[in-house]
Amino acid sequence: MQSNTKTHIIQAALFIITIITTTMAGAEWMFGNIFGFVYDFFFFLIGKQEGQQMPASNKPMGWVEFVQGLQFSIPFLLILTIHEFGHYFVAKAHKIKVTLPYYIPFWFGISQSIGTLGAFIRIKEVVPSRLKFFDIGIAGPLAGFVAALVVLWYGFTHLPPPEYIFNIHPEYARFGLNYPQFVYENPAGNLMLGDNILFWFFKNYVADPARLPHAYEMFHYPYLFAGYLALFFTSLNLIPIGQLDGGHILYGMIGKKRFDVVAPILFGIFAFYAGLGLFRTESFATGSDAMFYEQLLYLAIYIYFLYICFKRAFDNSSNALMISLLIVVGQFAVCYVRPDWNGSVNLLPFVLILGRFLGIRHPDTADNTPLDTPRIILGVVAFLIFVISFSPTPFILIE
Repeated sequence: MQSNTKTHIIQAALFIITIITTTMAGAEWMFGNIFGFVYDFFFFLIGKQEGQQMPASNKPMGWVEFVQGLQFSIPFLLILTIHEFGHYFVAKAHKIKVTLPYYIPFWFGISQSIGTLGAFIRIKEVVPSRLKFFDIGIAGPLAGFVAALVVLWYGFTHLPPPEYIFNIHPEYARFGLNYPQFVYENPAGNLMLGDNILFWFFKNYVADPARLPHAYEMFHYPYLFAGYLALFFTSLNLIPIGQLDGGHILYGMIGKKRFDVVAPILFGIFAFYAGLGLFRTESFATGSDAMFYEQLLYLAIYIYFLYICFKRAFDNSSNALMISLLIVVGQFAVCYVRPDWNGSVNLLPFVLILGRFLGIRHPDTADNTPLDTPRIILGVVAFLIFVISFSPTPFILIE
């Protein structure tokens, strides 16, 4: 009993801290500034010695902005919580011992973040069957997806007037509503949210075109940004690899023998796409010798990165190295034939987390009874949700 109380206190504390960090992150995205407590400290130490004044644009925001940030943190954490309790209640229904969610606060203090690394529940016993793994795995993303749809629908049907952007960027007001043709003459440094099918649908068929924000300003709208991030993380969770929710779903649908063949192939495709365009033949054909060797060093680091990601998938480490080299050669070949094709380096950290820490394979189950037809259909629906929610290039920084 005492142990349970201690665990609940830890979970409650993590949840409260995560509310604070996501609220701060939401305000930072809305107002394009930071709660620069860490920044202030380092600037105090360095700037004081050099006699510098802190730039006005980096002065920390206050209580008013923090409260505004709740417009991001509440819908975002609501979706995350509904997702996790989808897993929790289905696990309880199957009489599987499981914990309440652990939230993971994560805030930089010197640059923008989203305030959290998500949440997870811990299964405290072996899940005995494919069916139970399937049910527990699919419940979270389905519940979270429905919640994300509600948030996106509300956000796109309750867009503020176009003048709202002047609260975020007062410097735009002197140009009026024609500000894009003046302030984006040099668009470098602006951030865009890469479309997925569902987000594109909402923008084109649900939103009032007269109120739809410019693509470079979309992340200043908290409900839209919260809903977009929810779709992004739902799609990542539905990747059918390892112990992700999608891995549980696919394992339940096709069983261990087929899964152990399919999952490494899917992981290889995912890693191949994420790093596509990172290195090209022209990077080594131009510039000085110093630049050539610098690129060669970066390439060696990248190959080692892939090796680390694939090492757990193979009993023989030489196979992991061979696959890593094949992926790099394939990326060079594709980019040589189609130089306009690019992957998304934003996904590479997730490739590392999945390959090195979460694992590509799935735990065995004692009961391997195949799923019934309704569950198979539900599994197909889950992967359709993945297709319409996945953004090939989720965050686009204009260069």
